[in-house]
Amino acid sequence: MEQKTVTSGDRLNQYSSGNMRKTKMLSSTFSKKTLCLFFLPAGLFMAAFLLFPLLKLVYDSFFDVGDRYDGRTFVGLKNYIKAFTSHQFQMDSWNTLVYVVVAVGVETILGLALAVILTNKYKGFKAIRTFILSPLMIAPLVAGLVWKFMLSGQFGIVNVLLVRIGLLQSTDSILWLSDSRFALISCIIADVWLTTPFMMLMFLAGIQSIPDSLYESASVEGANKWQVIIHIIIPNIRGVLFSALVIRVIDAARTFDIIWAMTQGGPQGSSELLSVHIYKMLQRYGDVGYASAMAVIFIVVLIAITLMTQLKKDKR
Repeated sequence: MEQKTVTSGDRLNQYSSGNMRKTKMLSSTFSKKTLCLFFLPAGLFMAAFLLFPLLKLVYDSFFDVGDRYDGRTFVGLKNYIKAFTSHQFQMDSWNTLVYVVVAVGVETILGLALAVILTNKYKGFKAIRTFILSPLMIAPLVAGLVWKFMLSGQFGIVNVLLVRIGLLQSTDSILWLSDSRFALISCIIADVWLTTPFMMLMFLAGIQSIPDSLYESASVEGANKWQVIIHIIIPNIRGVLFSALVIRVIDAARTFDIIWAMTQGGPQGSSELLSVHIYKMLQRYGDVGYASAMAVIFIVVLIAITLMTQLKKDKR
């Protein structure tokens, strides 16, 4: 029976391969531990500043909490029932829905139109693009104050311009922020002015990633500009469009600073959104339990919208 001779070279190769396997295992273990250490600060931060306040919010919503947390009584679902049966909560929910649909809809249309226009690199387009993007440099609270002065019934530049072009008599004035018919739409105008550049920037990035060959094929087929937008641009930026809409819907739904700076929810709650109503219940009236219940409902709705849109995107 032939015996296989094991040389020193074979033993050295076996020893080396064994060491390599051990090194890989140690390296894998080390890398996992290192990654955990790197993610630990972020995890602690999320737990401290996101998870804990959220759990505290849910906890407080089941209690009748006294002002400055000086006492609490368990009331179960009473705060939630109060919210759903409250006329003010229902009206503020409707105002929030109108605000989101109108503001985001107009911003999407204007943002897409501006992105398509600025895709063509004509003379001076960089200066125009910078000018259009300038509202992004302004804080929402400051933007709200600027529009509050512009829409002033007596000295606002908007009424002055309407008089100059003949749409308004010199003896008349529109009380944009004091009239319940115009208060909410005035806040929407300020939001559209402030946020349309963001939508334009998102769409512009998506349009610039479309291959030139698609435009060349459309030109050969004799497609006009409108057909190019419908059949080439929109289908190819669908992912960007979806992401921009989700971001803006959530952001618009929680708008507070513009509303607070311009109307504080008035007159008679005609421009009050849920975020403003929750703030008033907490700060002005000290009703912590009721404010917490409304905040929980608000957060759950936003999470549901995000999950539904994400599932719809995954199905596509």
